[in-house]
Amino acid sequence: MVVPEMPRLTARRELILKLVIQEYVRTASPVASEALVQNYALGVSSATVRNDLAALEELGLLYHPHTSAGRIPTDRGYRYFVEHLMEWHPLPAEEQRMIRHQFYQVRTDVEEWIRLAASALARLSHSAAVVTPARSLRSRFKHLELLSVHDTRVLLVLIFQDGTIRQHMLTLSEAISQEELSRMAGRMNARLAGLDASEVAGQVGEEWTVLERQILNLVVSTMEQLDRWEWEEIVRDGALETLEQPEFASGDQARRFLEILEQGHFLLEILAQALQRSGIQVIIGGESQREEMRDYSLILSRYGLAGRQEGVLGVLGPTRMPYPRSISAVRFIARTLSELLGEVHGGLTAR
Repeated sequence: MVVPEMPRLTARRELILKLVIQEYVRTASPVASEALVQNYALGVSSATVRNDLAALEELGLLYHPHTSAGRIPTDRGYRYFVEHLMEWHPLPAEEQRMIRHQFYQVRTDVEEWIRLAASALARLSHSAAVVTPARSLRSRFKHLELLSVHDTRVLLVLIFQDGTIRQHMLTLSEAISQEELSRMAGRMNARLAGLDASEVAGQVGEEWTVLERQILNLVVSTMEQLDRWEWEEIVRDGALETLEQPEFASGDQARRFLEILEQGHFLLEILAQALQRSGIQVIIGGESQREEMRDYSLILSRYGLAGRQEGVLGVLGPTRMPYPRSISAVRFIARTLSELLGEVHGGLTAR
């Protein structure tokens, strides 16, 4: 994500930029100097405000549509607002209590948490929500078993340190006794215990038999798959509510947004990158360096148990987004899921 260097503004120009953004988010219409003077006690004339608006436009913080007397924020303007002007407040206590109660009702159903988190985020932010399942950042090998099923058929059972189990049915070129299969599994278990996918791959050498190398490569590919989210795992909500916003009056805009939300695998890449960063992450328009994302903003956060089991959640909507409210929603839902995971894992400290 590329974040431009911010200019220095006078206090009055900061106030005017803040008011323009607040008005534009509220009305979805370009904001003129006359509206600012009429609606706010700025203590200066319309001409002075016009000069300040022109200066903010020159700095790349506002944009002046040719068909309008007003201005709208640029990505750079939103970024200045988020970093320097935004007043952040927690969600109201009543909303927090209601959401916590909803999670309490499904506290034993981890899969339901994800769906509820997406629904709550979409409702709170009036944007589309995305939530990934929490998982180990890097799967680690614990144990494998090779079980003779019938003649040349062998069941490979893989067990990983986070409790994940995967099974594969193997067809051998010739039958091998259960005794030899158990010895083979024992050698692998002694060498691979505690290793991640890349480390297991580093163990594949000529000292192993052809069959053992095939099994090791299958272990590596299984672990690599576990270390990636599949698109189908991500829970999404709030698409229809988002499409009610003025930005999607055009059918083409609506279609492009739905493609990003429902099929945009580059969104999966952005979510995976977010897993490597701490705190609330705000990606505005072109900052993602993805042409498809230039009209949209993402607010993301990791959640879970640090270094053990983590996921990412966030909201996706037009750059004309109520950033303070959306950030509060993302922060609260992330904290709630982290606390729930901590309880499930015996009171471990949440992120």
